[in-house]
Amino acid sequence: MLNPLPYARALLQHLSSAVWLLIQTVQEMGDHARRGRLPFRLTSFFEQTERVGVGSIPLVALVSFFIGLTMALLTGYQLQPYGQERLVPPLVAIGFSRELGPLMTGIMLAARIGAAFTAELGTMTVAEEVEAIEAMGLGPLRYLVSPRLLAVFLLMPCLVVVSDLTALGGAAAISRWAFDIPWRSFGESALESLLIRDIVAGVVKSFLFGLIIGLVACYKGLTVRGGAAGVGHATTESVVVAITTVIGFDTLCNVVLVALFDK
Repeated sequence: MLNPLPYARALLQHLSSAVWLLIQTVQEMGDHARRGRLPFRLTSFFEQTERVGVGSIPLVALVSFFIGLTMALLTGYQLQPYGQERLVPPLVAIGFSRELGPLMTGIMLAARIGAAFTAELGTMTVAEEVEAIEAMGLGPLRYLVSPRLLAVFLLMPCLVVVSDLTALGGAAAISRWAFDIPWRSFGESALESLLIRDIVAGVVKSFLFGLIIGLVACYKGLTVRGGAAGVGHATTESVVVAITTVIGFDTLCNVVLVALFDK
């Protein structure tokens, strides 16, 4: 019979270690700020923001465009026999601003950026470069973790906005062609259907997912063991754990939001 106790113990150990990494990173950034120094290296931060933000826009926009188009097409054909095609714009707008935008962007970033961060930090850990940075007194968390973590955390909401807008563009295009819904009517209906809580829910999720992706990627990269094979294993684990955690927290957020606001 399978004993779940060792797996639960390992899960709690990894969870506590990741949280401790986050606490240490925040503390180190605060110490540098109190000394009148920047909490992270600006050059490294801007490099990571370019990778996370600008580099991810084509992928996020393309995937979101086709998902919005497909969502509008399928829901529209289901509603067309009942003469309810006008519900397509609200469905797409609410669905992406509150749920699909943050979730799909989080999954794409976990696969693209999370894997890259883990591979980079894992290679440096195996080559003992992290220990060398620490020996020189540079602060590996400030030098390696802070720029990456902040870049994902701050750029995630911007990418979610890109996802929402491109998804609405794809939905509007297919609605104009398949259901004869004018562009202006589509936009007005989508905007009228959105509530403040839908937008706030998407923003909160985007910040949370960005923090999770960055933290998991950095933690997995700094705890690599076993040479090149270990780097590959850690990269795979990073993507799987990040995506699973994002989906799990998305479900938890939805339960909380429904319990608080949708009664």
